[in-house]
Amino acid sequence: MRKIMIATILSSGMLFAGSGAALAAAPDWGKVPVKKITLLYPGVSPMEWILKGTEHGGAKAYKKAETCASCHDTEAADMGKKMASGEKIEPKPIKGKAPFIPVNVQAANDGSNLYLRFTWKQPPGGGPKMDAANPVKLAFMLDDNKVERSSQAGCWETCHNDARTMPDAKDDKKTKYIAGGNASSKFYDLIQWKSKEKAVDGYVADKRVMEGGKGLVEAKGEKKGDEWTVTFTRKLAGGGEGDVNLAAGKTYSFGFAIHDDHTNGRFHHVSLGYTLGIDAQADINAAKR
Repeated sequence: MRKIMIATILSSGMLFAGSGAALAAAPDWGKVPVKKITLLYPGVSPMEWILKGTEHGGAKAYKKAETCASCHDTEAADMGKKMASGEKIEPKPIKGKAPFIPVNVQAANDGSNLYLRFTWKQPPGGGPKMDAANPVKLAFMLDDNKVERSSQAGCWETCHNDARTMPDAKDDKKTKYIAGGNASSKFYDLIQWKSKEKAVDGYVADKRVMEGGKGLVEAKGEKKGDEWTVTFTRKLAGGGEGDVNLAAGKTYSFGFAIHDDHTNGRFHHVSLGYTLGIDAQADINAAKR
């Protein structure tokens, strides 16, 4: 009986943190405000490109502390179209690649846990199956405003032109990283749900580490018709390696990405950088419920 229960948990994409951990009750999502965020296909746009004024017109404004979202929030869909088609900064366009994905984001807390919910319609696909095991993955990253420029660009600060799957990559094992990052003070908290495999609770510092976190209580996803819903329950006080400890009244840098249509590496859809507040005014406010 115990083996059957474990198999059911894993096949549904759920993860329980800790032996015998009690699962918290999710909020009434019908009463939680919705933030609509458009994810865009980013092409080859690492931080090096963003900071290069001869190629990125917004580099000057960015260097004066403007945020990516303040300039591009309403342009994300159009930007995605240019990159997915190969018109701009995409040397290897994928036929049928969705240029953007509109996502409804909701957040709440109960004093002990953060709850996040993402819903979106499955876009058309047809590209190569880079990750044959997982049709869809969704990851989010948090930073306690300690990573340089994370408050402007969200998780883009982990994207560099020498990482694997980038055209200039020389090391096929080099993943996302932060220049000068370390797991004790300068890192992004990373949590990823996978449609067919166990969820991940890790971090990005001088390299991406897909383990070590102790904050994730549950990650689950389901598809009804053409709509996906993915929810996370995460302890406010993570307590593990690479965990950002969340507190009421504070805001955090926040970004998320969807690997759609069996994609891997840079061939995902990503959000611009936003803020997540725990009972605090932010782009996304996880108010106590």
